[in-house]
Amino acid sequence: MSLYKNSSFLVLLVLSYMYALVSSGEVNVSATESADTMRQASSFSPAAAAVVVVNSPVFEPGEDSLLSLNLLSSSPEDPEISVYCSELLKIFGQRYSAYVNCLATFARPVQVCQMCFSNYSILTDIYMNISSDQMGANESCRDSLLRSDRLMLVYLLYSNVKDIWIKSDCGKCITNGFQSLTNDTLYFLNAHTQTITCFNKYKQGNQTELCKDCKTPYRGLNELYSRMETNETMCIDIEDAMNMTRILWSKKYNCSFPREETVPVIAVSSFMLFLPIIFYLSSFLHSEQKKRKLIHPKRAKSYSSLMNIQSKLS
Repeated sequence: MSLYKNSSFLVLLVLSYMYALVSSGEVNVSATESADTMRQASSFSPAAAAVVVVNSPVFEPGEDSLLSLNLLSSSPEDPEISVYCSELLKIFGQRYSAYVNCLATFARPVQVCQMCFSNYSILTDIYMNISSDQMGANESCRDSLLRSDRLMLVYLLYSNVKDIWIKSDCGKCITNGFQSLTNDTLYFLNAHTQTITCFNKYKQGNQTELCKDCKTPYRGLNELYSRMETNETMCIDIEDAMNMTRILWSKKYNCSFPREETVPVIAVSSFMLFLPIIFYLSSFLHSEQKKRKLIHPKRAKSYSSLMNIQSKLS
């Protein structure tokens, strides 16, 4: 009985080993064939190579990866978008990326108006072409690109960058038609450059000399900034440049100078401070004068009575 069991066990062991060899051979052959097939397919198209990889027994993707590849392969082209509209959308994407990249590049220190207005101009032009009712190449792309889905992604993207432009007040520093910077902006940037150049000249030396020699250009820059603030011709670039300059002047270099508008304030404050003293002093003098007027008749009466007494005695 034990001999029969041992023989059966040996037979099963030999069969299992032979099956394992056959199976490994099939896997190797399948893997080799799959690799060769993938190389051949990839020379024709990447999509075919992707399908081969998915069907390969060596590569076993998860359900999410398989679903994504199936969606990519089965996604049809939008029948509502023509070749002309697709080209407009491609140009919009390129110009949008260029403008956003410019915003990120010149975010600190803020120079988005003076450095990125040309990118915003061409982005606005292509969006106007997309959203216009006028025919371009005998067709309009407004409905197919702006209103074809609930999200209206193209409109949303442009609205975001337009909101940045408005909040930055860039229109106050750029001429109409996005031709160039305004004269006020150029004048301020020139004055700002002169002030910073003066700071850099003395920043490694005596800061007392810096405060003395750079006082005139810094004062002129402040006066120019105040006028632009009053006239509302100031964008975020100018505001940020002035704030940074004031930080350098007051905190880094510890410079200061009395502002001219503080003189009238000090004069009025001093007058208001001494006004109660003047009031009480005038009241005191006025009351003393009244006392003298009231006492004067009594003295006169006593003098006349004294004279009458003296005449009687005589």
